[in-house]
Amino acid sequence: MSVVKKITVGGVLQEGFSIGLKNAVSLLGAVLLWAITFWIPYLNVGTTIAMATIPAELSKGKVISPTFIFDAKYRKYMGEFFNLLGLMFMSIFPALLFVIIPAYVIALGWCLAIFIMFDKGISPSEALIRSNHATYGYKWTIFFVIFILGIANYILTLIFALIPFLGPLLVIALMLIYNAVMLGCFAVIYRDLTKEEADVTPAELPAPPPPVIPEPTVEAPTIE
Repeated sequence: MSVVKKITVGGVLQEGFSIGLKNAVSLLGAVLLWAITFWIPYLNVGTTIAMATIPAELSKGKVISPTFIFDAKYRKYMGEFFNLLGLMFMSIFPALLFVIIPAYVIALGWCLAIFIMFDKGISPSEALIRSNHATYGYKWTIFFVIFILGIANYILTLIFALIPFLGPLLVIALMLIYNAVMLGCFAVIYRDLTKEEADVTPAELPAPPPPVIPEPTVEAPTIE
């Protein structure tokens, strides 16, 4: 029996590109608001957390509002945010000593943790566990999505940089599109890999087997 993949490289790139472009203006607005208010203590932590969890918002399928970064819910979990970063750093940094690759594998496994923690309202340690389970079997898919986008961005940046006058503007526009598409791709990855069984609609569930009705047994008459 073949196993249906939750995500594929092509599927993530295609839908992520659509989501990213649809929200590009809103994302630019969020970045500008974050930069303008970054000097304000306490508020800056909440806006930074909001920026870090953008894919969770994009995964809901709506065009986000730039002002969502000021939502009080992000300031509510400041402790959990720094706790999660500390746990990740304490594990990934020692893994770097083992020729980098183990650290990258761990980072890929935990790449959804911050989204899960804020979206599901669970503890940092539980978010790490759920992220690792969700990405199990899909780390290569996530890696190739990041790799393909990175290579495409690098090549186009080199090409645009050679164009006189308009080159710098094209590079800036490319940077915006690249980041928007990357966030869109992670929105697709997060949505599809953390889809709960309860979210499956009845039409997607297999039909129950027909009831088995036992046949009546007829006892042969006994002759005395």
